[in-house]
Amino acid sequence: MGRHRFSQVDVFSSVPLMGNALAVIHDADDLSERTMAAMARWTNLSETTFLCRPTDPRADYRVRIFTTGGELPFAGHPTLGSAHAWLAAGGSPARQDVVVQECGAGLVPVRHAGRLAFAAPPLRRSGPVDAELRARVLRVNGLDPEDVVDMAWVDNGPGWIGVELRSAEAVLAATADAAAYDGLKVTLIGPYAADVASQRGTDVEVRAFYADGRDFSEDPVTGSANAGLAQWLIGAGRLPERYIAGQGQVIDRDGRIHVERIGADTWVGGDVCTLVSGHLDLPDA
Repeated sequence: MGRHRFSQVDVFSSVPLMGNALAVIHDADDLSERTMAAMARWTNLSETTFLCRPTDPRADYRVRIFTTGGELPFAGHPTLGSAHAWLAAGGSPARQDVVVQECGAGLVPVRHAGRLAFAAPPLRRSGPVDAELRARVLRVNGLDPEDVVDMAWVDNGPGWIGVELRSAEAVLAATADAAAYDGLKVTLIGPYAADVASQRGTDVEVRAFYADGRDFSEDPVTGSANAGLAQWLIGAGRLPERYIAGQGQVIDRDGRIHVERIGADTWVGGDVCTLVSGHLDLPDA
């Protein structure tokens, strides 16, 4: 058995229990892929990450990201949560204001001066969704076609399809059919009216649904989905270059995602707080 530092953090919220939980296992180079997968199933969180030595000399650390169903090349809230845990454990980045994370999607810069924010990786798949899939997405989310502005692939690793709706209220009214989701990963976004946005402190509302095998979930707060939506809709001129997204209120969370386009980069940021820290014993293989 090997002893490992363990952190459990709440991402995209400054208020504990209102964001998206992440388990982080430190110094995980000795763990087998089988053990990592078993640990992710045991935590039963949307993601569990494992911090390892980088293989690229430009990176400060390498992260492996596991859901209960398998490994992901990239995910947003695990990126911010892992960077927070690495820094809190005494990690010292080579660059003054940026941590460079190595993951399956490549190198991801994470700003850590002030609020943590990652630079969205390039989309692996973009462009329109074919008619048959579009009809299925509308059906399984209970969406009125009249409320849909556009739909596109916004896949930066997990496989998201983005749906732009006319209003935040239409996003909140969506009713996902868990039994019919089977393999889909869909994220919805819609704007608040100016007076509501001012009162809430958020410009848009986002929801994200996914099915890993037979397991269906609504994700509390989703960095990768928000990154893909921002790249798509800022690029199309339908979202401003700086805005705040809310996510999670339907499932009693209150996430805040801070998005900003600077030059060619889209930065996705949020607050992170540590709820649990300690050690655990895991088999080495």
